[in-house]
Amino acid sequence: MEAQTKQRATRTRSSKQSSKAKRTTSQKEQNSVPQIQMLQIGLVSPDPAQPRKTFDEQSLQHLAQSIAEHGVLQPITVRKSDDGYIIVMGERRFRASKLAGLTTIPAMVRNYGDTEILEVQIIENLQRKDVEPTEEAEAIQFLLERYEPGEIAKRLGRSENYIRQRIKLAGLIEGFKVFVRTGEMTISLGVAVALFEPGEQQMLLESLEGEYQGHRIKRMIESRTYDLTQAPFDVIDKTLVPKAGACDVCPFNAANQGNLFGEGKMVCTRTSCFENKKTKTFMKLLKRVKKEGLKLVPNISKYWVDEERNQWVMAQMEKVCLEVHLTNELDILKEPIEPTLESITEEHRHYEYTEEELTEFLSEALESFTEKKEAWDNAIDNGFEKGILLETDTYLTQAIFVRVREETNEGSSGAKSLDKRKMAECTPEEQIIKINARELRKKEIENNNQFKEVVDMIRETDYINRKKPLSTDEMVAISISLFENNLGWHDQREHFGDFLGDDDQLSNADRLDQFKEGFKKETFHKLLRFLLTRQVHLGESNHTNDLTNQSFYVAMQTFYKDKISAIEDTYAENRQKREARIKERVVVLEQQDQTNDE
Repeated sequence: MEAQTKQRATRTRSSKQSSKAKRTTSQKEQNSVPQIQMLQIGLVSPDPAQPRKTFDEQSLQHLAQSIAEHGVLQPITVRKSDDGYIIVMGERRFRASKLAGLTTIPAMVRNYGDTEILEVQIIENLQRKDVEPTEEAEAIQFLLERYEPGEIAKRLGRSENYIRQRIKLAGLIEGFKVFVRTGEMTISLGVAVALFEPGEQQMLLESLEGEYQGHRIKRMIESRTYDLTQAPFDVIDKTLVPKAGACDVCPFNAANQGNLFGEGKMVCTRTSCFENKKTKTFMKLLKRVKKEGLKLVPNISKYWVDEERNQWVMAQMEKVCLEVHLTNELDILKEPIEPTLESITEEHRHYEYTEEELTEFLSEALESFTEKKEAWDNAIDNGFEKGILLETDTYLTQAIFVRVREETNEGSSGAKSLDKRKMAECTPEEQIIKINARELRKKEIENNNQFKEVVDMIRETDYINRKKPLSTDEMVAISISLFENNLGWHDQREHFGDFLGDDDQLSNADRLDQFKEGFKKETFHKLLRFLLTRQVHLGESNHTNDLTNQSFYVAMQTFYKDKISAIEDTYAENRQKREARIKERVVVLEQQDQTNDE
């Protein structure tokens, strides 16, 4: 009896446990597959921590119209809060529903941890097509704390290069992010700026004075980036500046930041580090030339002696007791390179020389090479010393032979000429002369920079798309461009010498005025027609098989219909005669074949 009671008790406990387990399982299932509920829209609130900050108003209006007609087709996802529900996914649908005047909205209620919520929101936002680039970059930067770039790329269905560029974009300082958000700055340019350290970015931004200027940004980037293939030091040397390490693995090497300057192109974006390595390389060079007894020649002429970088180089040479000479004081021999027909052709690629003329040029170049090679081989015997030519802007070097020219002393005292003396060695009057000369050179540089900036600005305007007919000044500018870039000197004189005149002794401004005085629209037409004849691939393909050739052929019919017809008739006649001879030959061969068969 007692045993039966125990059995009943055991069955009762098992039944209760089973019932409890079923309820627990049922609850888990309900949590894993939440039911869609209709929630009062007033109980639902956006998440203040939602990473998405921008919503396109026009797009919202369109969605609101669709919801008013068809309802909310995809429920939003929410989590419970103390006084209602907070949106996890679907804020755009929520906003559009309110605009449509809905009082309820379909929703799925889920339980999320704070970190899970943010990650879900970020991934949902990043899968949209209209996500704002800087928001996207910041969101990806957050995911980077949990996932590798490759994993993020898989989750979002993007390329790894795309993810890496967005990661870099997140490094933009706020001022540049504003330009990206407004659409003024392209993403690629933003990424290029983001390659610089925040301090350098701030300097770039301040120089713009609050106004977006794409051409200036590009120019500033160019002035602050360095092609590492042209570096004066070994880019894999991690000992040159141990703290910086090797350039080939540096994060400030654009080759390690995606395809920004060209596939795999090694470009340094850290100005201070590059300049530091350049300086270290120069200091090592000074020690080397002292040790080996070489002649170090900075590539400085008398016209550029007052440049700041040149003054610094000369000062460092004087510190270690190296004699400083300007290039105009020296005879310099560079190792000659033997010319080839290919190198001569490349040298004269802008001119229309025949193969015979190019061969002539090659013969002359080979004679010159022989003379230079003999001078190079016998340099030591002729009083030259081994030396190194140093480019003061890049610190690139080249092996040379060098000899100091004999100077004629000015006066019995043997005083240096004014251009060879430093400021401290000059009288006040002489200093004024040197200052004026220096200012003249600075103005030339400024004029070049100004011209480049104007051109860059114009390229960013709608000038190219203007419908207005070309002005005379525009046609003159085009004509001169075509002259300088497409016509050799002989062609200029042969075909257009009637209005070019003698301009060898004129300044550029006077030459331009003279060109304009002799210019007529007929000149422009003549020039275009000259170039048109040069664009036709004569002898390379039949005119019916090439659009340029065909269009040219058709155009010439307007002017030379009879002459073209005569040429065509001649060729047709020759072709007919040739075909008749072939036919006769075939008949003879067929008869021979028939005779053999018999």
